[in-house]
Amino acid sequence: MFTGLVQQVGTLVAMRPGQQRQTLVVEARFPLRERETGASIAVDGVCLTVTSSSEDRLEFDAAFETLRLTTLGGRMIGDRLNLEPALRVGDPLGGHLCSGHVDGVGTVRSVLARGDAREVWIDVPGDLMRFVAPKGSICVDGTSLTVNGIDAVGLSVGLVPHTLQVTTLDGLAAGRRVNLEVDLVARYVARLLEYGRAPEPPPPPGLSVDALVEAGYLDPGDGRR
Repeated sequence: MFTGLVQQVGTLVAMRPGQQRQTLVVEARFPLRERETGASIAVDGVCLTVTSSSEDRLEFDAAFETLRLTTLGGRMIGDRLNLEPALRVGDPLGGHLCSGHVDGVGTVRSVLARGDAREVWIDVPGDLMRFVAPKGSICVDGTSLTVNGIDAVGLSVGLVPHTLQVTTLDGLAAGRRVNLEVDLVARYVARLLEYGRAPEPPPPPGLSVDALVEAGYLDPGDGRR
């Protein structure tokens, strides 16, 4: 699990192709306990497993499905990446709970300066819009953000100066593709609503009008039938 609070911005320094996967080499510095082999780190919002590391390098294997369903398949050497190590028990939860499982890829529609902040509109895949609500949470390239507004095809978020300084979101521009993860609570609420209300239980056996007449509790000619 993650919080969507980016801990560091790394740089993609190498990509090594393999069978049905690519190895991503990212320049970044993390304490040993957060980069041990097998540790999980969110890379632009995608949960990846550390396969090797040194003081200033991290290596991850990204499978073909991950490359196809996220923006990682289109990354280039020199690209900056948002990084967050996995949440530990007792860590402060300053953002919102994120799984690192990207739900879809959105496209930046527009970026508008608002003083030293920015308003960003992102077009969202249609099947994800039902999970998005104003003042709800959304994870964009691994960054926990609040949804400011929605329309028929997308959402808007505000980027404050601190977010622009410590994440890669300062580089957002129209046409940029971004990883999106919807709020976990919204996902489960929508799943529950898919089932609707439980069907009415059938009436207990033996309580039909015919059964009551047969038992002598009703007169067959009293009009109740």
